[in-house]
Amino acid sequence: MPSPALRLGAVAATCAVLAAGVLASTPAVAATTGSTAAAAAAATAATTAAAATTAVVTAAAPDGLVINEVETNGDDTDWVELENTSATAIDLSGYRFLDSDDTHAQYVLPAGSTIAAGGYFVIDQPEDGKPGFDFGLGDADSARVYDASGALVLQYDWTTKADVTWGRCPDGTGPLVDTTGSTKGAANDCSSPIRINEVESQDGVPGDWVELVNTGSTAVDLGGYVVKDSEDDHAYAIPAGTTIGAGGFSVVEEAALGFGLGKADSVRLYDPNGTELDAYSWTAHAATTYGRNPDGTGDFAETSAPTKGAANTFAGVVTAEAWPGSPDETVLDDEDTFSGDLSGLDWQSSSTAVGGGVLWGVQNGDGLLYRMVSDGTGGWAPSNAAGTTLHYADGAGTPDAEGVTVTSDDPGAVYVSTERNNDVSSTSRPSVLRFATTDGSERTLNATDEWNLTADFPGLGANSGLEGVTWIPDAWLTAHGFTDQHTGAAYTPSRYAGHGAGLFFVGVEGTASTYAYALMDDGSFQRVATIASPFAVVADLQFDPTLDALWVVCDDACAGRTALYTITDGVFTLDTVYEAPANADRALANEGFAIAIADASVDGARATFYADDNDTDGFSLRTGTYPGTDDGGTDPTDPGTDPTDPGTDPTDPGTDPGTDPTDPGTDPTDPGTTPGDGGTTPTDPGTTPGTGTTPTPSTTPTPAPAPVGDSAPIAPTESSLTDANRGSLTAPSSARAGATITIGVGTQHAGDRVHVWLFSTPTLLGTVTVAADGTVRATIPAEAPAGSHRLVVTAADGSVIGWTTITIDPATDELAFTGADLSGGIAAALLLLASGAGVLVARRRRRRVSAA
Repeated sequence: MPSPALRLGAVAATCAVLAAGVLASTPAVAATTGSTAAAAAAATAATTAAAATTAVVTAAAPDGLVINEVETNGDDTDWVELENTSATAIDLSGYRFLDSDDTHAQYVLPAGSTIAAGGYFVIDQPEDGKPGFDFGLGDADSARVYDASGALVLQYDWTTKADVTWGRCPDGTGPLVDTTGSTKGAANDCSSPIRINEVESQDGVPGDWVELVNTGSTAVDLGGYVVKDSEDDHAYAIPAGTTIGAGGFSVVEEAALGFGLGKADSVRLYDPNGTELDAYSWTAHAATTYGRNPDGTGDFAETSAPTKGAANTFAGVVTAEAWPGSPDETVLDDEDTFSGDLSGLDWQSSSTAVGGGVLWGVQNGDGLLYRMVSDGTGGWAPSNAAGTTLHYADGAGTPDAEGVTVTSDDPGAVYVSTERNNDVSSTSRPSVLRFATTDGSERTLNATDEWNLTADFPGLGANSGLEGVTWIPDAWLTAHGFTDQHTGAAYTPSRYAGHGAGLFFVGVEGTASTYAYALMDDGSFQRVATIASPFAVVADLQFDPTLDALWVVCDDACAGRTALYTITDGVFTLDTVYEAPANADRALANEGFAIAIADASVDGARATFYADDNDTDGFSLRTGTYPGTDDGGTDPTDPGTDPTDPGTDPTDPGTDPGTDPTDPGTDPTDPGTTPGDGGTTPTDPGTTPGTGTTPTPSTTPTPAPAPVGDSAPIAPTESSLTDANRGSLTAPSSARAGATITIGVGTQHAGDRVHVWLFSTPTLLGTVTVAADGTVRATIPAEAPAGSHRLVVTAADGSVIGWTTITIDPATDELAFTGADLSGGIAAALLLLASGAGVLVARRRRRRVSAA
């Protein structure tokens, strides 16, 4: 899930690559702005006669109060920003907020809510203990504001979500358009998105050149833009009609410039009005070129190779690759099979099912479980058409079901990851639930077990909890040398009595990371590993025994990117990042992902499956393909050749372990069997870890993982923080207590274990492994006092790698926070997503929240 600043296309700016642009010079105005019909409908729904006004209500009120910016994609939350364009403060106490759905409960602003003259006020969803509205803002929706008497005073309607946000340009007075950057609680970003991205100053082909990039979400006409070097009389005006697409690149050659670039020189870019947009200076030629890392928004650095007209590359940074399977994602379900909110998926092998397997899926809004089967002619549908309604162990509640998995050590159950109880949707309840079923034929199911991980994630937002879940057998983990970060030694399954025969891996939206847990049969749990991701959102997880890898999946927040992790030196390490299939709609909210096992390959390809949470055009389930062999040439039709899986039968290449408990030689309780192959007939529905009892959750938070092989962290001293080691970190300039932030340490530290501290009094935020892109993530303590602090990162030996300052913003209920920070990794999220060649990244999106 981070506090993003900019997004490109469908992305948020927290993790990846494209960032900050602004609108084109003539941005498209949002669909509708307060139609008469919509106003009349809102008036009918008002709770007092005062709302029944005959005037057309728009996004501006006579007293100067206006709807200034609307976030529907979701940074950490959906929100609406008001601005007071008058010279007098306005008391908003008792004002009410509602979307287009009259069945939703109106959110009442608390007493003391005031917006200063010329100030901003954000109406937000609940987060970090702050109150807010308990529903989401959809792709086509409305923002309605009522005064304390119940009269409708402001309304803004839209028919499609903005690529970034809907915001007024000029700020406060103009029409609402798709902005360049999300500026929550601050003036809207309406500038040009064109930036200098790469510079070749010697030995170029055919000469020197300057590469420009469009970090915005619409095409821009570069006609009249001017490129200069360090001398004002060296100026080149780009001809009219030269356009650059969203996320695209444009190269200006030396022959067009009419001048070359020197050893010590500059490049400056001006818009047609003569305003300087960007500049970069250097004192020596680069051995390759100078380029932004990430593209469009990051600092300039020496690239690993010139990439004229394409995304920049840097040593130690994983760049997204083209999807190696089919370029298409094809619809599988009939129209309106699902009502929306289909989320996590998991493949389960079956010797009796058409195509060799079935799909389990969950629907988050109404807590439904589906078991889907192929009809053999290209379609899939639930065998339990209405879905199975899920409840907590007491038979009550609506679990916000986000992810689902089956295991080979407990074939009579499915496990579901959840964010909260939707009946109490403002309260976080990140849990893994066990449900006893083999085919989902039950009308309702109560959880037999719950592992509530709240103690491990203090301050986690109610809509920022567990997304994906998958299970990996102990036999595979130990065979591959997996390290237990809790103990700092090789993973030893016997250390965690009663945890079954494998570990559960969960993806957390609010931290954009994956965590491995041993879930004990008494309801207690232990975190065993933390795995950072290159994405702004971890939407789903899937263990892939064919590739010996873990899939980490992002949704439209990252334009449909996926990543593969393999174990290196005991740690799950980022191996490959894939773009979405070439012809796929990257705006699909694909929150669920599953992949068929090797035995189910057809014509040398394995089927992939995607669940679209938005039910786009009435369809929720789609399929693609992935090559049937990995890059190493492994024969995926022969899982028995893997000697690390003691549950496989090397003499039977066509048998999937655990798929048929009646098959001689197959033992569905074998801890070495392939996860996801729970079988069709349970041998013991009460198999560990499910016991059929309601456990007592662990009350002791899992401590931060200790560095492998190292002693306890050594706190840095005040004297060790010097000017010499200041500034080598990048981080947001401000954050709220309880927020999770991204800190840039540097790619030279990739793979190193480091300690993250918050000063003044040294407080250890965590011990983590630096990701391949040189970043780490840390959570500000919920009790951290407001004011100026320092972030410090130290090496395993206690030496200071770097430090920087950060301001902890006060929690002031509904009052707006500071504007978006465009520095470092946060502003850098968008470019790769838009360019299609990214390093990672993206916007965080907020799914629709169903009414309680």
